[in-house]
Amino acid sequence: MTATTLPVWRSLLFVPVTQRRFVDGAARRGADAIILDLEDSVAASEKDRARTLVPEAAAIVSRAGADVVVRINRPLRLAVRDIEAVIGPGVLALALPKTESAEHVRLIAEIVTEVEALRGVEPGATRLIAMVETADAFFRLAEIARAHPRLCALTLGAEDFATSAGIMAEPEALTMPKQMAVFAARAAGIMPLGFIGSIAEFHDLDGFRETIRRSRRFGFIGASVIHPSQVPILNQEFRATPAEINHAHRVVAVYDKALAEGVGAVTVDGRMIDVPVVERARLLLQREAAIAAREARLRAIS
Repeated sequence: MTATTLPVWRSLLFVPVTQRRFVDGAARRGADAIILDLEDSVAASEKDRARTLVPEAAAIVSRAGADVVVRINRPLRLAVRDIEAVIGPGVLALALPKTESAEHVRLIAEIVTEVEALRGVEPGATRLIAMVETADAFFRLAEIARAHPRLCALTLGAEDFATSAGIMAEPEALTMPKQMAVFAARAAGIMPLGFIGSIAEFHDLDGFRETIRRSRRFGFIGASVIHPSQVPILNQEFRATPAEINHAHRVVAVYDKALAEGVGAVTVDGRMIDVPVVERARLLLQREAAIAAREARLRAIS
């Protein structure tokens, strides 16, 4: 999987698959992806029924073009049942809670491959998101991120990780481990998802916006949230500003012109421009083009 084949996800909205009113309204929320949840938001007594709801729910929440992700359960016996129930053309990815090791990811991937074959789904079509949520698994971030070609993203779950590590789910305590997750994902060529804060805090939207701005500077490109009011903020803040886009265009244009003229060092806005700066500008423009293309597809659907 290359960067050009990764999904474009700024916002992923959790929706309990057993709550029909949330399922019915999800397509109107503007999220790039909807995560149909079979794990924490579903009571143990409802797990069997929840699985049967996924195919219809996937069709409903994707009506406006959102990608569909399903968060499966962690105990393997439940995960296998989940996978057998939900794999199909309407589900783009599975989110794997409490991912403990590369071996864990590869085992899930093997099961997914078998079920895809049974369902006639294109081999490899179902992506995986590794959710690291324990202090023990934290030390295997790099191995997990490289575990399998199906992996498209990595995230460090703030609340569960904080509990496991004995820390508070606050930015000061989470900055280092979250940054390590970004490094692991980037090194593996997959998406770093998340933000430096707790998913449970959704009432202070101004504070949330500042958190997302800071998290983008730390390398995150998208995140999952539990409340629809947070989705527009993710879509706005995990996208380059017009000023950033304009600057990137100028950096690339000035550098390419200088290169063609045999000039080694150039400046833009009083700053020296070298290869890493140009590469960042090109990546920013590629990301913006991918977001714009996605939005164009969504407008065509609507």
